[in-house]
Amino acid sequence: QVQLVESGGGLVQPGGSLRLSCAASGFTFSLYAINWYRQAPGKERELVATITRASGTLNYADSVKGRFTISRDNAKNTAYLQMNSLKPEDTAVYYCNAALGPIHTYWGQGTQVTVSS
Repeated sequence: QVQLVESGGGLVQPGGSLRLSCAASGFTFSLYAINWYRQAPGKERELVATITRASGTLNYADSVKGRFTISRDNAKNTAYLQMNSLKPEDTAVYYCNAALGPIHTYWGQGTQVTVSS
């Protein structure tokens, strides 16, 4: 059974940090690119960061460049999103996505991140 389970979300003050984790099972994690998306209330889902299967290429949305870092540990079947200098506009549900082409794609259930004082 394929599973992606996000964790690490929560409430944090502006300027704070959180580290999200995405634990994968049921498929060959190392073959898949990993994407982190987010969706704020009333807004469309936004691609935040991408890491290729061998961590050779990292891409970030302009809104998070310099503040967020995506990484992965293929030995642990886990991906991470380190989020620093958080802003209220980063408030959203964050989703992990594993993708191997347009057909083989899996989603986690999401984890809520709220940035507020």
